[in-house]
Amino acid sequence: MTKRPIFASLLLLSTALVAPSAFAQDAASEPATDEPTADQATDDAAAQDEDFDVSIPGGANSEIVVTGRYTPNVVRATPEVVSVLSSADIARTGEGDISGSLQRVTGLSVVGGGFVYVRGLGDRYSLALLNGSPLPSPEPLKRVVPLDIFPSNVIDSTLVQKSYSANFPGEFGGGVINLTTKATPREPFLTFSGGIGWDSETTNQLGYTYYGSDTDWTGFDDGTRDIPPLLKAALNSGKPILEGADFTQDDLEAIQMELVNAETSLLQQNNHIPVNWSAGVTGGTTVTLPNGELGIIATAGISNKWRTRDTLQQTSLNQDLSGDPQTSYNRVITDNRIVVNGLLGFGLELGDHKFRWTNLYIRDTLKQARLGLGTDRNQSERDILKQDTAWFERQLINTQIVTELEFDRLQVDLRGAYANSQREAPYERGFTYVRTNLPTDQDPTGDKFVNDLGGNRGDATIAFSDLNEDLWSGGVDLSYELAPRITATVGYAYTDTHRVSVRRAFQFRGSNLPISVTQLRPDYLLSDATIQLYDITLQETSAQDGTAAFDAKLTTHAGYAQLQAEIVPGVNVNAGVRYEEGKQTVVPIDLFNTGGSAIVETDLNNDYWLPALTVTWEIAPDMQIRVNGSKTIARPQFRELIAQIYQDTDSNRLFRGNPSLTDSELWNAELRYEWYFGRDQRLTAAGFYKSIDNPIETYTSVSDSAVNSSFANAPKATLYGAELEVQKYFPLDTMSDAPFWQSRRLVLIGNYTYTQSEIKVGANDTTVINGVVQDAANFFFDGSPMTGQSDHLVNFQFGLEDQDRLSQQTLLLTYASPRVTSRGPSGQPDIREKPGISLDFVARQGINLLNKEIELKFEARNLTGRTYKEVQEAGDNRIFLNRYKLGRTFSLSASLKF
Repeated sequence: MTKRPIFASLLLLSTALVAPSAFAQDAASEPATDEPTADQATDDAAAQDEDFDVSIPGGANSEIVVTGRYTPNVVRATPEVVSVLSSADIARTGEGDISGSLQRVTGLSVVGGGFVYVRGLGDRYSLALLNGSPLPSPEPLKRVVPLDIFPSNVIDSTLVQKSYSANFPGEFGGGVINLTTKATPREPFLTFSGGIGWDSETTNQLGYTYYGSDTDWTGFDDGTRDIPPLLKAALNSGKPILEGADFTQDDLEAIQMELVNAETSLLQQNNHIPVNWSAGVTGGTTVTLPNGELGIIATAGISNKWRTRDTLQQTSLNQDLSGDPQTSYNRVITDNRIVVNGLLGFGLELGDHKFRWTNLYIRDTLKQARLGLGTDRNQSERDILKQDTAWFERQLINTQIVTELEFDRLQVDLRGAYANSQREAPYERGFTYVRTNLPTDQDPTGDKFVNDLGGNRGDATIAFSDLNEDLWSGGVDLSYELAPRITATVGYAYTDTHRVSVRRAFQFRGSNLPISVTQLRPDYLLSDATIQLYDITLQETSAQDGTAAFDAKLTTHAGYAQLQAEIVPGVNVNAGVRYEEGKQTVVPIDLFNTGGSAIVETDLNNDYWLPALTVTWEIAPDMQIRVNGSKTIARPQFRELIAQIYQDTDSNRLFRGNPSLTDSELWNAELRYEWYFGRDQRLTAAGFYKSIDNPIETYTSVSDSAVNSSFANAPKATLYGAELEVQKYFPLDTMSDAPFWQSRRLVLIGNYTYTQSEIKVGANDTTVINGVVQDAANFFFDGSPMTGQSDHLVNFQFGLEDQDRLSQQTLLLTYASPRVTSRGPSGQPDIREKPGISLDFVARQGINLLNKEIELKFEARNLTGRTYKEVQEAGDNRIFLNRYKLGRTFSLSASLKF
């Protein structure tokens, strides 16, 4: 059996990542029906090559002797640079979602709640796959899916490939992350699990929330937030919703009175935020067939978590950040995040043929309440009170079929998938109150917060947004064994992505409201009586905010050819070339048929030849060197191409796209040394280099005290660095004769990544902003690091584990040095994030009670009590765009297996 093509390995990671050399079985024994799973392969991952002779009876006193070499290490056996997280590795970290586990992988960091950065390159340069098929994103600002929405209970293993090979999509800058869902079981089982958690900054502490609906705790609204009939008809009318555009004042009042009021606008103080909790069930079975077997697996889970952040958020207009901040707010933000997931999988094996059908459902809901108090120098430094309530629903549905057919020397891999992602944000409400600071006849103290609904002292807004994305994908790979250890592969891949996004925003307007009314709390301020008595009107601001909706598509067709061959003993080559054409369009939807100049379409139609070469040289039985070179691309994300304003609630920044963005092209090179010095033990060291033409970078500006971010192509950038990884186990049976130590070992796993990047801006370099050619030096500093790149990444795991039964105690340390999140506005210093050091402890213990298997898990996170900081610094001057304490979290969970 020769080494399977790498794409086939990704399609069925749990069964296809096997050793490249054949191993024989005694023909007299019962034939095995199982190939090694990813976990089994990884358990043997660091075993040295083993030579063997197997005698097979040949009849008539003769026998056939088969001699071969078995290399069970998955990481070593693949023809590219890969890291594999098995289910055992994921379990050791104890993370609840897969992004948390991935940040332990060499060269990977997680930014912004689930977006993976590979070797300092942003999420746009990484590719996420599920069982080999691409995924859509429910995020308006991203085209890549955030990996924090994937609970670890549905993921069996994760492969990260950092060197490009031609079978992958061309959008491969830093690497590809392939998530493999749980495979069908070999024996029936049923497992129930549950857990509770406590956060030192949140649980039983002060926070804010609002009622919403009766079923908010499930992550599903009960219909309270549905768009009411009159507003729905007005939205579909093709007219802006304001007085004089086919709407009378009576019409607007009727629309307002249909809006759900107190349940979505009344902020409530909660001095005892609840504990976090989770629950789940997983089961599976196998049905024996005449010439094969059918496996079935199903899982369902829910988690409900709370997080409160007491933030400091500031801006400055001064180039050196001197003086008092332009704006400064202390804002308390309470998030209630509910994740519901379900998986149903079928695996059919008929002889040498395998079929897999996987269905995945994930719903990630965020209920958010914010209350901020601060000053704005544009408001005469009066105290300003800001209140916001929001409900964000993110949903992913994925169904895919993967087929692996084997016909002697010909292998055929087929895959097809459909995925839908949605994001709905109904009833995004915002209220601004201003302290009067001046005595009046009606207010002698002059110390009241007032909201005059759109005058000089306060406002009230509401918005409804919806995103829907469909992604169809498919492909076929044909691999033929030309000779022993020589396999040729050709393939075709197709993707069709279609996204529609709409955001309709409104402002409530009042005129000459009496002071007694302006002091009312939000639900009374917008009550039916107030609306009618004081003729409060509704005015749509969607057109003012830029294009309110867009329709985006990306269609790719690709063909590739690849050759895997051992050209001389110990030297393996994986060479290929990919031809890929992509047509990307982003069309603003003119909701009001204005035909204005803001309606700028983007149409990118490019094709590329993308070569890739990896040479692996086995310099000793337990050592090898890899050399890789390739060309790849990175396309602008949909949201970056549309001139539509969107607010990121985490950073409290507004984003606007740039229709003039173009593709980036990358040249990649890597040299890597690997030493597998014992079973489950290895040392690897690598150096890498990337040259990027037209990298897309984020820049920032300040307008009317608001921080605005946008995107532009920098002229050029380079990135280089080095990685070091060590995994070592120390048996402890020599420490004592006590039974406790006889099967235990010490686990040491560590990695370090050093990365440097530079943006290069020459004297005559330009960039294009919304169709206007401008001097690139106005947006980028020559020599500045790329956004998202940390110079230093450190991960270390130190633990004890029992090799005979489940008993693990692990300390996990993670450090990321400061990294740029956005270019500084108007010549100011860059905005930098300081992740700092995080120390976690995870303990897992298996016990047997009444002949039932029980797993207990204890987690203690962020034991260092670090503070999150996103800051600008110029000498001693400092502006915090975001600063808040990250709570220490503690959780206890249990699972019971039947």
